[in-house]
Amino acid sequence: MSSHPVPARLYPIRTCIGCRQRSPVSELLRVVAVGDDTGAGNRLVPDPRRRLPGRGAHLHPVLGCLDLAERRRAFGRALRRDGRLDVAAVREHVVASLGSGSSRVSSSSEQ
Repeated sequence: MSSHPVPARLYPIRTCIGCRQRSPVSELLRVVAVGDDTGAGNRLVPDPRRRLPGRGAHLHPVLGCLDLAERRRAFGRALRRDGRLDVAAVREHVVASLGSGSSRVSSSSEQ
């Protein structure tokens, strides 16, 4: 038995699918796939409020992590989707959030 108590997590922790670093969920952008399960018309949608239904993947809202996730084909694996996934909406959201000077995703972000 350890004499050191295990600290309770105060907030949820998720892993970025781009850089594979564990971070608080408040620092990550949730992404969901919209489309049918056959792979036709699959597109990724940013979910900054973390309210959309379905399986989600988490990503730091920076272009480096987005590029890594695309290169590693991590979106398809994390979201359990076959076929090509359109990342245009996620890329626009990341560029817009970087342009506004905010590197963190907050639950009050618009979408």
